[in-house]
Amino acid sequence: MKKRYILPFVLLALSSCTKDFLNQKNPNAVTIDDYFKSENDVLLAINGLYQSLRSGSTLGESSTLYNEERSDNSGRNDNQSNAGEPFQFNDFSLLPSNTYLKTHWSAMYAAISRCNAVLSHVDEVTFTSAELKGRYIAEAKFVRALLYFHMVRKFGDIPLSTVQVTSKEQANELAFRQKESVVYEQIIKDLTEALSSNLPNTQKDYVIGRASKAAINAILGQVYLTLGATQTSGSAENFAKAEQYLNAAYQMRTFGKLNEIPYADVFDVTKKNSCKELVFQIQYKQGDQNYSSSIARNYQARGETINSRYNATGAGEVAKLDLVKDYEQDDIRKGFSVKFAANTQVNDWFVTKFRDNSDAAGTNGWGGNDWILIRYADVMLLLAEAKHHLGKDAEAIALLDQVRERAGLPSYATAMLNTSYRSKYPTLKEAILHERRVELAFENQRWFDLIRNYTAQELVTYFKTKSQADYGNAKISNISTKDRYYPIPFDEYKLDPTRMYQNPGY
Repeated sequence: MKKRYILPFVLLALSSCTKDFLNQKNPNAVTIDDYFKSENDVLLAINGLYQSLRSGSTLGESSTLYNEERSDNSGRNDNQSNAGEPFQFNDFSLLPSNTYLKTHWSAMYAAISRCNAVLSHVDEVTFTSAELKGRYIAEAKFVRALLYFHMVRKFGDIPLSTVQVTSKEQANELAFRQKESVVYEQIIKDLTEALSSNLPNTQKDYVIGRASKAAINAILGQVYLTLGATQTSGSAENFAKAEQYLNAAYQMRTFGKLNEIPYADVFDVTKKNSCKELVFQIQYKQGDQNYSSSIARNYQARGETINSRYNATGAGEVAKLDLVKDYEQDDIRKGFSVKFAANTQVNDWFVTKFRDNSDAAGTNGWGGNDWILIRYADVMLLLAEAKHHLGKDAEAIALLDQVRERAGLPSYATAMLNTSYRSKYPTLKEAILHERRVELAFENQRWFDLIRNYTAQELVTYFKTKSQADYGNAKISNISTKDRYYPIPFDEYKLDPTRMYQNPGY
């Protein structure tokens, strides 16, 4: 039986065919090796990198299955649909054979392969401007680093490729798990090199939905914050670098205080190209059947009309009661983000944060919502977290207070006088984590926040203090230390159990 790897074939997806594979070329096909001839060819390939992010199997709006539904924010009570596989993520019963997990893995590596193809061929093209070439290279490295950053936090040790794969033998050589530290080194290298380009500070100075120095700084800062919080050595240095890069991103903002931007404006479809809080977003096209956003209609519960004109028939994206209870009294974000659906077939809280009730979206629900990956409230709270680790609590609290002020809440010092608040969030660390939860709910940040702030055992303890009644059908009791990481997809593991070793507990 011929040995084959799923990963190598993913890596080969955008690579050229070897001569011994086919003796004749398809006259209607263009191989990668024959594609890159002009600046415009490179531009189209760069556009393809951003297009790959739109997929729900990578980082697009429906990728919440791989992030938010893993956390204590949202999920689903339906454990029957699609063989119950989506339910496994929130139920902590995820199996290596889960086909959604395999699809996510494959789609992420296919997107990484696109980046590698661009970077492997860009030198073959003659550019009229060295700065333009550098800008395209920076964008490809930013997207690749972003993809790897998501993967390494979910799976731990993972295969790492930075070159175009041109043969099955080369693919086989690359199909082994490299240590997290090695992957992080490559992520930092890509982002640091991308910063040396002439990309403008903001996407508004370039193209909405494309990389900018603010976005690169923000991700690089989060990378160092993650390393500082999760690695056993070098934490002080990593926290200092996290502060450096996050502050650089923050200083690139084009507004003063956060309360200059109403919370609702951040998610207003009509303001998505002008809102000063948005740092990097994945774009969707309103009214277009193929490129529109479906998050507003998909998240709407039966009998409701707040999100979309589409006639919903399901329960929408279910918000966990545990999160609903975590909103403080008078927090304006609660009324904007969640609503109780009284329909007898729902009778649950659903997500209302993403809305498009416009004529252009219509009854089909072809919305114009962009999927926000980075915004300034996120950057500010990450910066507050870094400053807290460095003992700069006064500066951390000042950033925290800006976020709370916009939400209509009292300052941190005043809140700590409240017995209920102080008992729930006794430390500044817990207060920042709470603020990130309610500020960024349903934006695919919560799971990463949890695994950055808690060890595997602390994560188990945290979940088991929760009330099962507030968590729906997903069983909190299922969680164990193995759930810090996702399993390696079974098809990847079984073809080379030594080099593609499984994560413990699976």
